[in-house]
Amino acid sequence: MAHGSGAAMAAPGVGGVAPTIRQAKLDRESELRIEVGNDSPLRLRLLNGTAEIYGTELPPQIWLTFPLRLKFAVFTWHGATIEMDGTTETDYIADETPMITYVNVHAVLEGRRSRAKASSSNDSEASQGPRVIVVGPTDSGKSTLSRMLLSWAAKLGWKPTFVDLDIGQGSITIPGCIAATPIELPIDPVEGIPLEMPLVYFYGHTTPSNNVDLYKVLVKELSEMLEGQFAGNAESQAAGMVINTMGWIEGVGYDLLLHSIRTFKANVVLVLGQEKLCSMLKEVLKSEPNVDVVKLQKSGGVVSRNAKFRQKARSYRIREYFYGLANDLSPHSNIANFSDLYVYRIGGGPQAPRSALPIGAEPVADPTRLVPVNINRDLLHLVLAVSYAKGPDEIISSNVAGFIYITDVDIQRKKITYLAPSAGELPSKYLIVGTLTWLET
Repeated sequence: MAHGSGAAMAAPGVGGVAPTIRQAKLDRESELRIEVGNDSPLRLRLLNGTAEIYGTELPPQIWLTFPLRLKFAVFTWHGATIEMDGTTETDYIADETPMITYVNVHAVLEGRRSRAKASSSNDSEASQGPRVIVVGPTDSGKSTLSRMLLSWAAKLGWKPTFVDLDIGQGSITIPGCIAATPIELPIDPVEGIPLEMPLVYFYGHTTPSNNVDLYKVLVKELSEMLEGQFAGNAESQAAGMVINTMGWIEGVGYDLLLHSIRTFKANVVLVLGQEKLCSMLKEVLKSEPNVDVVKLQKSGGVVSRNAKFRQKARSYRIREYFYGLANDLSPHSNIANFSDLYVYRIGGGPQAPRSALPIGAEPVADPTRLVPVNINRDLLHLVLAVSYAKGPDEIISSNVAGFIYITDVDIQRKKITYLAPSAGELPSKYLIVGTLTWLET
């Protein structure tokens, strides 16, 4: 177990076993970076001073429990003493952080929000608050910066909208989705983004290369839905948005980034730790009015995660959806007849055989074509979205109510068994399937 430079070594306890409670003393503008181990959760509390986790202040003297494998940092502006109980993979104190520049960005956004609120409601351009899009390569701290900016804004009474376009990670809901939700309070350091009323569109894959056109269509659907909500709500309009993006920034990834910036009419582009991307965006966006491209340093606490780690993290996110962060939810196993459900896949579908095409033509799969899927054993261990659509023709343009996980398919009896977050009828009989699998562990 690693102890940070400021973490006091625990004195041996009875029988030579070291007590797991220890303290870390933080100087002003430093942070305690922690990775919770795989075996037991970590309890942590603020003994004295003030400190925050990603923009959310820690309550004094109250023990918080952080789940396994969580990585986070406790930052203090003025100095603090933190007490920990439990083992960690690593914990160390860092005194070089980019927090000053991050909080300066927040101050600029705050000014824009105030001006937007003060401007007359008949001038929709001026009454538009900041629409911030956070971009950068994988593992540059995009979600963390997004959380900070949202929590700081919420602390001042704003209700900014968080938009998550990162289908690989899924900060708002499970991976494979793009989603948006208003943030009314600083984000809970343990529970994460509140899930009262998120607007969720199911893409169904964890990489956009599976169906680039569908990804663009859904980004557009989400943005239009939000524009409609903003149109009647001056408060949301002034509070603006914080948009988190994927870490794929080359080739098609770069095109998708530009598509997202333009579709959401972002007016502040924050580039984390990537000189080249920053200069490319500055160049291509210089003709667009009122778009500021700002390069920011990434935090030293960001750690690169390999593909296996990401796969695991996705699996935990799905598990958390059904069972809760602390295993405190009880999902329900339900059985339905094949005839009660309609399953669709978006995109692909059978291509015309080459022999039926004009000479030289390549068979092309329609990226937004709706293909009915037969219910069979191929659906086992897949996560399906339950659409709000009233009919098949509405599936692409509809957001989703939630997700189910297929645990058994009985071909003989034509019955399908699935796990759902709650008992009772599904909100709709239209289901969408992609390539999102989960092996319940």
